Amino acid sequence: MFKTFIFGLILGVATAAAALFFAPVVDQHRETSIIRVLPNGGNSETFHINIPMDRVMSGSQSNSAPYPENLDWPDDPRFAGISAELFKVRNERDMVIGVASRIAAKDEEHGTIIEWVLHLPARGSIYMSLQPEMQEGGMRRGELHSGSREFSNIAGIVSERWVVDVSGEEGSPAGRIELVSSSVAIGDGS
Repeated sequence: MFKTFIFGLILGVATAAAALFFAPVVDQHRETSIIRVLPNGGNSETFHINIPMDRVMSGSQSNSAPYPENLDWPDDPRFAGISAELFKVRNERDMVIGVASRIAAKDEEHGTIIEWVLHLPARGSIYMSLQPEMQEGGMRRGELHSGSREFSNIAGIVSERWVVDVSGEEGSPAGRIELVSSSVAIGDGS
């Protein structure tokens, strides 16, 4: 009886493995990356977020209209100068390719910080920090600090800017946040 049980268990595992190999349960589509090669040998990639359609969450203690409306932001003094937002991220073909979080914090000891994390499921994650001061043209500049998988061995700069939608079409976004990264590979990635 024990031999029959072991044989059935092994046969069941082998059958399940073969079924998953020949008929995969999930067939994820990977959107082709749109990367421009820069003259210095680096790469540039543009991501954007249509506002308000791509906003998933927005919260802070000073936000009188959180999103979603029933969001209950902590009323703890430690969170007084912090705001957090979650977004869907799109490529230049306007296809959703991942998610992003934007954290802004301000206190007397450290000043203001603005940090982004982009997560592209097929490629990995990127962590960036931006200067709080706006540059000419309403742009913030910052650095790519670290990443995972495809982004694990890159260094570079990033810019964030708000682009107002002037099309005037009904149902069009109010504008969009553009993130443009310029990066170069460092090391051999091993």
